[in-house]
Amino acid sequence: MGALTDKYCIVGVGETIHSRNSGKTQLGMAVEAVNNALKDAGMRADEVDGMTSYNIMGDSTTTPHIATALGMRLNYGVDVHGGGSSGEMLVANAIGLIEAGYAKTIVVWRSMNGRTFRRIGGQAVGGAARVAEAAGGDFQFQAQWGWSTPAQRFGMTCMRHMRDYGTTSRQLGAIAVAHRYHATLNPKAIMKTPITIEDHQNSRWVSKPFHLLDCCQDTDVAVALIVTSRERAYDLNQPPVYIMGGTARTLTDLPAWNYSRERIHKVGGFYGRNRLFGMAGIQHKDADFVSCYDAFTFTTMIQLEAYGFCGVGEGGPFVETGRLQIDHELPCNLSGGHLSEGYSHGIQMVVENVRQLRWRADDYCPGAAEGHHTYDRSKGCRQLRNPYICVGMGWGSETTSSSLILRR
Repeated sequence: MGALTDKYCIVGVGETIHSRNSGKTQLGMAVEAVNNALKDAGMRADEVDGMTSYNIMGDSTTTPHIATALGMRLNYGVDVHGGGSSGEMLVANAIGLIEAGYAKTIVVWRSMNGRTFRRIGGQAVGGAARVAEAAGGDFQFQAQWGWSTPAQRFGMTCMRHMRDYGTTSRQLGAIAVAHRYHATLNPKAIMKTPITIEDHQNSRWVSKPFHLLDCCQDTDVAVALIVTSRERAYDLNQPPVYIMGGTARTLTDLPAWNYSRERIHKVGGFYGRNRLFGMAGIQHKDADFVSCYDAFTFTTMIQLEAYGFCGVGEGGPFVETGRLQIDHELPCNLSGGHLSEGYSHGIQMVVENVRQLRWRADDYCPGAAEGHHTYDRSKGCRQLRNPYICVGMGWGSETTSSSLILRR
């Protein structure tokens, strides 16, 4: 196991609702999410001395603004550029900073009006038409091919996987069906109508090989979590969830340009999985459930390959049997994930994993907040039975990945 395994915990989680039009600023939503996490932990704002967040293209607010709004005087505060996999990475940063004495308790947050303000590939403000993204940085090499969205970029990698291994669209559809099923048990989810493989196949094309139901839900939302030492955790409201290990923004070879690599679907997780499981001191069979960043169905499937839950090229057959659904072999994204709950660039999955490990999934059970669940899916219970370990797999792009293993 790693030197810091189980020394630190996630002790508070909170969020706003997922919505298609929050009617709020990113500042207002962030303050609400951080306050909800503080309330969850049973902490005051002045007991937190570190704060960090992530954003893309300036789509959020800043830590100094949150600290001012909440009357906090921080020993550490920084906002980083990044989207998917940043939540797991910032948890790792928090552990290192606390261990080194730079702070004692750190809140990690993400706030975005991802539906009504700025969207990847352009922006929408107040319902106005989208504005083209400037063709700078890596994007200058993509724009010339007509790629303006992640669906086009990641779709190219998915198409290559289909060519190399025979992966099918119907197999990807099984992921959409599983995550939607979990969303039907989640009062917070945007999409609650069950779907079938045929619904997936009949949904319109967005960018081949992705149908509409392969794609995530852009939403307005803010999410926060609090990291501190296990000694401090014992004095707080909730059962501590221990951080066993992880990886922090692991890069592949040629990370600036995936499409020059020999195998473009050898994604970041392939390079981080040995470190992840070695640090945590567990094997794949020890995981009771997982989360996989699901901006698209393909990103879930390829991460299961990358982190070793199935063999290279075996992702399609692995997911098509329904094993990702609750009560099956490897439940995945129990809140519904980005495909059905809403979209926060990954941090919401860490929050869901924490609640599951506390045995306090916020589902339709009347006693959910106290950990009293029926486990009756027909009545809206999504709490997994007796979960102990979760493996969370984050995705920033094919060439970047972070991860986080938590336990009860």
